[in-house]
Amino acid sequence: MTTTTVSTATGRSRVGRTGPSRRTVAPGTIGRVVVLAIATVLTLGPVLWTLWIAVTPQVAGSGQTRFGLSAFVDVFSKVDMVLLVWNSALVTGLCAVGQMFTAALAGYAFARIDFRGSRALFGIVLATMMVPLQVTIVPVFMLIRGMGLSDTLLALILPAIPTAFGTFLMRQYFLGLPAELAEAAAIDGASPLRTFTSIYAPLAMPGLAIVGILAFNYHWNEFFRPLILTISEQNFTPPLGRFTLQENLGAGSVSTVLAGVALSMIPALVVFFVGQRPLREGLAGTSK
Repeated sequence: MTTTTVSTATGRSRVGRTGPSRRTVAPGTIGRVVVLAIATVLTLGPVLWTLWIAVTPQVAGSGQTRFGLSAFVDVFSKVDMVLLVWNSALVTGLCAVGQMFTAALAGYAFARIDFRGSRALFGIVLATMMVPLQVTIVPVFMLIRGMGLSDTLLALILPAIPTAFGTFLMRQYFLGLPAELAEAAAIDGASPLRTFTSIYAPLAMPGLAIVGILAFNYHWNEFFRPLILTISEQNFTPPLGRFTLQENLGAGSVSTVLAGVALSMIPALVVFFVGQRPLREGLAGTSK
């Protein structure tokens, strides 16, 4: 608000308000808003299009669309969606828990235990992140078949438990925690394992939440490994189930396929919203 002074006939001055002042917007702010708006459209656009096509299937023989949930009903009639979700939840949950366990132990060993060859071994672990999955899938398949686990859910779980990225992430997280805690525990006679389980592991829960959430999101949407390592439909996961909805030569209904996509997104969204706060805390902790 701006004020003005008006002189009256008696010689006194009167202060009045002329109205709100105009606020200028910096060009940098406008640019950020435009960039964020474009990013929002590019991110949410495919999701909204998927939902719209799923709820507006075409009427057979007429070529016209009709709003309704018939595509979702068609999904349950063509595939056993409950079994697919159960298989994926079992595989994804065990993979996430297994990666959290192995990443915590390996990350703590590389961060807090000084042993010969630790740097070289850690470099080898990081180097495995550069190897594409397609390169290792044949040796993994041969090992799984040699163990008698072909076409089982264990074939999807066991090879996914070791994680190079999770090991790197947890090592960085443990390096950010005070080293004096381990020194105090050693003075009290605690072993490295006791120090890990009683002190460092509870403090590393935000970092473990990151590993678990990222593992869940990756393996829930995984398509390549289940396609190679499983054959029977009772071991399929939702990505393979959505593929079967396309039918022969992709002749299936697009609305039915996208309805299956929308249904498979629900668990991932629930996990994301539930774990959003631990994810932020963990990212803040690893950036220290």
